[in-house]
Amino acid sequence: MKLGIVGLPNVGKSTLFNAITNAGAESANYPFCTIEPNVGVVAVPDARLDKLAEMYEPDKKTPAVIEFVDIAGLVKGASQGAGLGNKFLENIRRTDAIVHVVRCFDDENIMHVVADASQNVPVDPLGDIETIDLELIMADLEMVNRRVEKATKAAKGDKKFLHEAEVFKALAEHLNAGKSARTFDCGDDRAIIETADLLSLKPIIFAANMDEEGFAHYEDNPYFQSVRDLAAKEGAQVLPICAKLEQDIAELDDPEERAMFLEDLGIEKSGLDRLIQCSYELLGLISFLTYGKDECRAWTIRKGTKAPQAAGKIHSDIERGFIRAETINFDEMMACGGSVAAAKEKGLLRSEGKEYVVKDGDMIYFRFNV
Repeated sequence: MKLGIVGLPNVGKSTLFNAITNAGAESANYPFCTIEPNVGVVAVPDARLDKLAEMYEPDKKTPAVIEFVDIAGLVKGASQGAGLGNKFLENIRRTDAIVHVVRCFDDENIMHVVADASQNVPVDPLGDIETIDLELIMADLEMVNRRVEKATKAAKGDKKFLHEAEVFKALAEHLNAGKSARTFDCGDDRAIIETADLLSLKPIIFAANMDEEGFAHYEDNPYFQSVRDLAAKEGAQVLPICAKLEQDIAELDDPEERAMFLEDLGIEKSGLDRLIQCSYELLGLISFLTYGKDECRAWTIRKGTKAPQAAGKIHSDIERGFIRAETINFDEMMACGGSVAAAKEKGLLRSEGKEYVVKDGDMIYFRFNV
């Protein structure tokens, strides 16, 4: 899974990226300090995998991972190439979802840049969101208009393309009104829309970046409230966060120190853990587990994935030669004292076929023959 971290210049993108990946991307109070996208890969915390590794003492423990891409800031006019617009838009295209960092605090020492990198303007979270949304929408509109033209030409020889042309015409009107493809009511035609690889169709998490005081009482923060209300209308996720605090947390190497620091702040989970949780919920992802002396590993799949396709995440040969999946859920195994043998005696270790839909936390051993 690849998440693109985006936002206007100086909203805290690189600070947040550094904190959650420890990748050391340059961070400074001036526009475009991130020129090429910085990439950081982080492990997905999973207590179930940790427990399996403790039980089996495998040669290797492999968690699921998320790839974060810190994408250069943009300014108004990016869709026409202003600032670093072309690079920005192309880098977003290669991600699965967008983490849009929005500045939700005032600080006269940090420039707030929207249209002109030399102008410091008042903080306006909804205006910032609209600026980036409009650039994505304008880039999408160009692509959708091309699809209308292409489908219209194709319909002269094959009438089945008429419907596709109509769908994209309706979407073009929607985009022309300044609305993202995410909010387009396409019903059963979503599969057609998805063939266009639209930027404003990508799932989005708004990371509302606050200072320490604002984050301590974020429910009362008017900037956060405005972002939260917008996210609710768009079906997006919103994550209250303080990038500066996350940076402080990341600098603590001792897990116990981190836990104490979080407890003192009254926070149950770090920003990274909460961001990963948001990402999984947004994209409809779950994890299944494979286990043994050689390796204990977590694999990420979409909800609704059937056993053979889950096997294909491991290797295409396993999917091709799939026979059955010997499955037990982690929680069921732990309810039997952490013993697979005890779970088997109770009939909880199941043999599942090709139609089995894998569940979150399933421990699976695949039988196959090629």
